[in-house]
Amino acid sequence: MTSENTMDDEDTFKILIATDIHLGYMEKDAVRANDTFQTLDEILKCAKSNQVDFILLGGDLFHENKPSRRCLHTCISLLRQYCMGDSPILFNILSDQAVNFSNSKFPWVNYEDDNLNISIPVFSVHGNHDDPTGADGLCALDLLSSAGLVNHFGRSQSVEKIEISPVLLQKGSTKLALYGIGSIPDERLYRMFVNNQVTMLRPKEDQDKWFNLFTIHQNRSKHGATNYIPEQFLDDFLDLVVWGHEHECLIEPSRNEQQLFYVTQPGSSVVTSLSPGEAVKKHIGLLRVKGRKMNLQKIPLQTVRQFFIQDLELADHPDLFTPDTPQVTKRVENFCCSKVEEMLEEAERDRMGSPLTPEKPLIRLRVDYSGGFETFNANRFSQKFVDRVANPKDIIHFLRQREKKDNAKGDDQIDFKQVFARTSVDGLRVEDLVKEYFQTAERSMGKAVQEFVDKEEKDAIEELVSYQLEKTQQHLKTRGLISQEDMDSEIQRFRDSKKNTAEEEEEVREALSRAKAHRLERGDNDRDPDLSDVPDDVTMDSDEDLAPPPPARGRGRGTKGRGVGRGRGRGAAAAEPKPAGRGRSQKALGGNPSQSRSIMEALRAPSSRAARASTTAKSYTDDIEDDDDEDDVSFVNKARPTQREVSSVSSKRSTQSQSQSNRGVMFDDDVDEEEFDPFKGSSRRRQR
Repeated sequence: MTSENTMDDEDTFKILIATDIHLGYMEKDAVRANDTFQTLDEILKCAKSNQVDFILLGGDLFHENKPSRRCLHTCISLLRQYCMGDSPILFNILSDQAVNFSNSKFPWVNYEDDNLNISIPVFSVHGNHDDPTGADGLCALDLLSSAGLVNHFGRSQSVEKIEISPVLLQKGSTKLALYGIGSIPDERLYRMFVNNQVTMLRPKEDQDKWFNLFTIHQNRSKHGATNYIPEQFLDDFLDLVVWGHEHECLIEPSRNEQQLFYVTQPGSSVVTSLSPGEAVKKHIGLLRVKGRKMNLQKIPLQTVRQFFIQDLELADHPDLFTPDTPQVTKRVENFCCSKVEEMLEEAERDRMGSPLTPEKPLIRLRVDYSGGFETFNANRFSQKFVDRVANPKDIIHFLRQREKKDNAKGDDQIDFKQVFARTSVDGLRVEDLVKEYFQTAERSMGKAVQEFVDKEEKDAIEELVSYQLEKTQQHLKTRGLISQEDMDSEIQRFRDSKKNTAEEEEEVREALSRAKAHRLERGDNDRDPDLSDVPDDVTMDSDEDLAPPPPARGRGRGTKGRGVGRGRGRGAAAAEPKPAGRGRSQKALGGNPSQSRSIMEALRAPSSRAARASTTAKSYTDDIEDDDDEDDVSFVNKARPTQREVSSVSSKRSTQSQSQSNRGVMFDDDVDEEEFDPFKGSSRRRQR
């Protein structure tokens, strides 16, 4: 690895990276009240001691949308203590700051303000915990921005289209394009990516000389069908993605082999949920960028409270006790006590030599008592460790695996108890379960339900039923049946003959085409209310493993995606009033008695509707130029069509194998220095 003296020169950006600080979490707890404040102090002190150029925060600086006065006071005091001073800023901003900080009352970077002395600028996007709310759309970061302590960027107020304009920085010969997007409801952003409504602007000149750094605060792991953002949605010209919101520390950069960029997930700097992902050692990152090369040094945090978690399955210890053992509950309690003692001893060994680490650790023992065992009094158990752990009230967590039952109804039936029991484990939504049931029981109805849920085709189910009713009526006419019994058996045979066939698929397509045509006849425009109509008290999901809220009406129906299904919005839009004529119709609910037709009645008046003509999304490229300043950089509007377009100054891409060898983005390792030095070697890069 190259020495720091060689790397830290006038051409090297030094950036301290942290996410999810959650300032103010558990501030009213007698033991853990100061945990987040001490960790923020350590992070800022680390930035000052390493003489970084700036600090990059990936969202959730605060735990509450409206932090307490104590929390705000402590944050402002720490930022003033460590980030203000006479130390010179060694990099310049080349982009139009009025665009980068358009939502601020002072639309320029804080260190260029004549009334402020800033030694370490802080750039931050907002997270889902400290997101803008209210009629004015303000958040705690806006208060810090007005005070000149934080540069809040990456904010978008549109629910139709997002254009991400980078903050262009230059230090010596190194050019850094800093992209960012604050937290947006995952399903809404997912849908916008699919419909090509997210655009990243790029400098028009010398595109291959910019190092592209992107900060995002969204779900990275899949919690539902559209309740996350796949890495493949992001543009492939990026070099490094700093991923916030996920609390597990995975700060070692991982390479996305499809998009050819690296992803680092610093995780949270405080334990907010007693889950296995939070038990990983907490780190922050010191990123060095020089030219097209980078190096990420992980720095362990010393002030984070220790957390140990262990799973215990009682049925795995038949040599110690069984459900029939005398006084088995007392034996189980003593066994659990010994496990907690082992974790406390491990915590004490790890804490030795670290005076900054809090004394009392967090302990969680998850006990699976399935197999006939009984639980014991958890409160009484916790009293034994009240002076030794930081969370005495929730040391023990009892759980029981559901017993697998034989399906007496046959293979073609669904065990609803078993299906719904998986919701808390798999993070499935109700609509996912409904689709799964219908896809198993009836493929055609499953398609209609999917259209109804994902694309809000209100008439999809009704049209499918009506169309299949017409086909059945025509079949019965040709058979000439009269008795009810013969008709019933013939209907069953007719339905079974079409299962999983091309004819069934054709029926589905015809029914969905009718539903779309019916929607157009009603004049539905598929438009969301304006974002300014969002109620003040609507907030986004927390980071804890909670079931997602029911999705709400989304905006836009794209016809071209990235090979994935279109998602549905959630979050603030869930409480928005629906426009006139957009409510759930009685037809779809079957609430109108006149719509309940018998087979014979339907024979007299079959329905038919014209199919809707399909539309094709159009991709385009716009040049945006700014004549205000000579230093301002022109951008090329990089749309997200299926086949990406490039600006006139860029040549066509090379093959993927050539791009991998010439990309020039590396991380230090313990292998040969000559091959993996991030600041030496070929500067060639694949052409786009």
